[in-house]
Amino acid sequence: MLVHCSFRGPRFNEEREEFLLLSASAGVRTVDVITGQRQFPDARYFVGSGKVEEIGAAVKARAAELVVFNHELTPAQERNLEKKCGCRVVDRIGLILDIFAQRARSYEGKLQVELAQLQRLSTRLVRGWTHLERQRGGIGLRGPGETQLEMDRRLIGRRIKYIHERLEKVRRQRRQGRRRRSRTGTPLVSLIGYTNAGKSTLFNQLTGADVFAADQLFATLDPTLRRVTIPPERSVILSDTVGFIRHLPHDLVASFRATLDEVREADLLLHVVDANAGQREAQIEQVNQVIEEIGAGRIPQIIVYNKIDLNANLAPRVDDEREGPPAVWLSARSGDGVGNLKELMATLLRPLPEHCELRLPPTAGALRSRLFQFGAVSSEILDQRGGWIMTVEIDGRSLRHLAHEHGVDLESIR
Repeated sequence: MLVHCSFRGPRFNEEREEFLLLSASAGVRTVDVITGQRQFPDARYFVGSGKVEEIGAAVKARAAELVVFNHELTPAQERNLEKKCGCRVVDRIGLILDIFAQRARSYEGKLQVELAQLQRLSTRLVRGWTHLERQRGGIGLRGPGETQLEMDRRLIGRRIKYIHERLEKVRRQRRQGRRRRSRTGTPLVSLIGYTNAGKSTLFNQLTGADVFAADQLFATLDPTLRRVTIPPERSVILSDTVGFIRHLPHDLVASFRATLDEVREADLLLHVVDANAGQREAQIEQVNQVIEEIGAGRIPQIIVYNKIDLNANLAPRVDDEREGPPAVWLSARSGDGVGNLKELMATLLRPLPEHCELRLPPTAGALRSRLFQFGAVSSEILDQRGGWIMTVEIDGRSLRHLAHEHGVDLESIR
């Protein structure tokens, strides 16, 4: 049983069609959709008491086993609704987490999904279950009088700490990979975009890979890296990442921080957009909000308007003289316009020498040596503190990578 409620303000509103796609992606067999309108959510049930009675009657009439709300519910609202409806109640975030759990394939992806689920469960342990109120005592249970609820919270906290440690190890491994790429000067390009915009299809078209792609929300969850060649015979690393969606929970973004680090460390972002989506501009804004949140707002972007093959009025083209990021119109499925995208990528990733002056402290000797190896040093003099004042000619991307590799804050030496 699906429940969708419309509000006057945009804060609580969600898209009904997107909700139906989410439910289908989760494998839900929908027996009915109940809609309603309110000025603001009810503190007890989210919807009004009359609508709750309607939902409960529909659940009994259609023998529904699950009620799914297209909104975020508080733990108290979820508990109250379950009592009234007589079945399990799941909100929008729980539905998204269920989809993520089904899609995760790699060890890292499963850890990230489990972390998000445990963080959410830790706020929902106070339920109507009597076993959570029983007193427990004995060895290993932290003294007599500890309730089952307290023990569950402690076990969840212990598991969350373990997952954080494992994900930190994954982050270290990814940082090592990025350092190796920075030594070779291979740029990293990340695909970002709203879910079901065609990122994985474009990834397969550019790299010749066989990443799973389907016309459903969150078809791809685990990050994938492949090498691709752009004109003139230059190699770049292309990264496919998880798609975004409206009102993506902050805890969920934090759980996938290890995956989104690939976006934050990228040299170029390919922002894939469904050219036929009715809420196209709103979806672009939603993705940009997440990009700003993870600290990747300053990275150059190319807007890739995909799925032009579904509209006879659209043709492959490049908009590079408009305000904001340049745009490419293409079809990832047929390959029309992909060549234009590669040429634009080559233009934006072309290393342009930058003439600048650096003031290196005495502790930055390793960075100084690397700059000489690059042949980037035009002149050098010693300062009074034993450091170096250097005039260099090097592109900003390579300089940023070298400074990051040797643990030097670039802003402090320029």
